[in-house]
Amino acid sequence: MAFLKVVPLEKALEVIDSFPLMPKVEMAPLGEALGRVLAENIESPIDVPPFDRATVDGYAVRAEDTFMASESEPIRLRVVGEVNAGDSPDFEVKPGESVYISTGAPLPKGADAVIQFEDVERSGDEVIIPKPAYPSLGVMKAGTDIPKGKTILKRGTRLTFKDTALLSAVGLAKVPVFRKPKVAVISTGNELVLPGEKPRPGQIYDINGRAIADAIRELGGEAVFLGIARDDRESLKGLIEKGVECCDLVLLSGGASGGIRDLTSSIIEELGEVKIHGIAIQPGKPTIIGLINGKPVFGLPGYPTSCLTNFTLLIAPLLRKLSGRESEVRKVRKKLAHKIFSVKGRRQFLPVKIEGEKAVPILKGSGAVTSFIDSDGFIEVPENVEILEAGEEVEVTFFG
Repeated sequence: MAFLKVVPLEKALEVIDSFPLMPKVEMAPLGEALGRVLAENIESPIDVPPFDRATVDGYAVRAEDTFMASESEPIRLRVVGEVNAGDSPDFEVKPGESVYISTGAPLPKGADAVIQFEDVERSGDEVIIPKPAYPSLGVMKAGTDIPKGKTILKRGTRLTFKDTALLSAVGLAKVPVFRKPKVAVISTGNELVLPGEKPRPGQIYDINGRAIADAIRELGGEAVFLGIARDDRESLKGLIEKGVECCDLVLLSGGASGGIRDLTSSIIEELGEVKIHGIAIQPGKPTIIGLINGKPVFGLPGYPTSCLTNFTLLIAPLLRKLSGRESEVRKVRKKLAHKIFSVKGRRQFLPVKIEGEKAVPILKGSGAVTSFIDSDGFIEVPENVEILEAGEEVEVTFFG
């Protein structure tokens, strides 16, 4: 299988953007909403607090009854009852009366101030008040914290524990969030075994399946690992068909080059359409992008660094779009730790490790597991550049 026409990265992104995938919305229970992204603005359906309430332990009074109070001539008010948090007082505080009230309790009708108990004296069924109170003293009015109808969270907010606490405070049991895109993950190759299994001579443990699945989850998606497809048509075709049936898109790693044992492209062509087979970047040239039954199918390179670089370049933006996280691309500018050489005419993405203010190139090659493990992200070396000098400022794109 030879490469089809190799295209620029921008063309590949254009093709992906044209796929018929749009973010979907679902109502998530509040207990499952942490980390999800809001699909709509949220307005408070109630006033918070929903009633005028005491902010201190003390005596609820009519402020006007205390206006003449002084140290030399304190005012005496009759205590006619008690209100605790959770009560619903059905009486009215009349002139010359007061009520003992606990913090958080609703203010009874007629009262408009609460004098904390440390500032008064109690004598039998009277309270002695040595200084005036003003209206709203010791009181939180209904809606002063959060008024009904106020926008409390905006569309695109990724919910933290503070946000779920806020949603709980206004009584919302469910919230509209972007549905997690469901992604089938397939590793390919006779040489692969899963962690926990005993490899035969010539076999290695699969890293891409784990890395891709968890990268999908970090981006807000739901990963469905379908296992390892062997290098035969029946095995690979069966897993691709299963992925198309159960998920929104399918990701394969390995089996994307032009080798005789690499079947991905021909199977996608049989079941649907190959849109792209080969992207003009290094590493990651042997990448396939296809469409089966309206669902994208991606064949990524087998080497871990190539695989995760192309995942970050091609698939992460799509997953962010579908899960409402488009604003979460992570990039940072650093100075190159030492000079690097590139092949002119080839667009290269070089893994780097961030150490303080420097970006340290990892030059072990994309086939080395630690090229990916040791790196934080990658830098782009344009195709017309042969040398980047030490100290030159570069932009690091983090993986995922």
